[in-house]
Amino acid sequence: MKRSLVSTLAAALFGAAALAGIATSPAAAQEAPAKAKAKTPTFEGTVALSNCSGSVVKLKGSKATDKALVLSNGHCLQEGMPGAGEVVVNKKTSRDFTLLKADGSDAGKIHSDKIAYATMTDTDISLYETTSTYKDIKKKYGIDALKLDPQHPRQGRAITVVSGYWKETFGCAVDGFAYRLKEADWTWKDSIRYTMDCQTKGGTSGSPVVDNKTGKVVGVNNTHNEDGEECTLNNPCEVDKNGEVTVRHLNAYGQQTYLITPCFGKGNKLDLDNPRCVLPKP
Repeated sequence: MKRSLVSTLAAALFGAAALAGIATSPAAAQEAPAKAKAKTPTFEGTVALSNCSGSVVKLKGSKATDKALVLSNGHCLQEGMPGAGEVVVNKKTSRDFTLLKADGSDAGKIHSDKIAYATMTDTDISLYETTSTYKDIKKKYGIDALKLDPQHPRQGRAITVVSGYWKETFGCAVDGFAYRLKEADWTWKDSIRYTMDCQTKGGTSGSPVVDNKTGKVVGVNNTHNEDGEECTLNNPCEVDKNGEVTVRHLNAYGQQTYLITPCFGKGNKLDLDNPRCVLPKP
């Protein structure tokens, strides 16, 4: 996991994602014609953090007058990475994000004064509540938020990791899903495994993973196996239902985001009590 270009043991974590790993699965191969025809997502709605990437996202029930949400990784928090089992909810903070236009140029700054939700348990996500509504952002900058797909991503679909930090895109496909992905003290469920084409790098942590066909966000980029080690820091391993461990050297992963939608209610307010919400609770 890498949050930025600073290479310290504490900071050099998830999402550097230098992918050069495994062969394309049959499902991915079948998707190739669609990939060739699909439209590459633009930078519109993505953001650059001080150490990571992110995106302004709109949920299925979000209204134009709701405070906009910024999606990134849990390990990208300024306050430090949450420990295993830790969940951050409605915590006051102060953070600026550089909003990007479709061509990757800077549109301006938006600000957050609250972390609505963040964790590195079961998944690796952070959601900031900004001081601007979607309508405010559209009126001032002409920028639309990215839509969060409420459905589980599909194997073989062409995807693009869109990095606001680097102002670069990285195209590949969904190779499959890891039942459990373990890295040091953290374990994530049902992680997205990319094909070898996405050769991302430090600073891409928190980038939205966009389905090229729908244009919707299906995941958030977060880690890759750097050295071929087993389940250590910067070297995630896959663990199947039987407990068998698989190491995929140089393979990279993202965390699914469809689980977020049931956990936010009217007004984009966090609602962890919703029976359909399965995100970890404090």
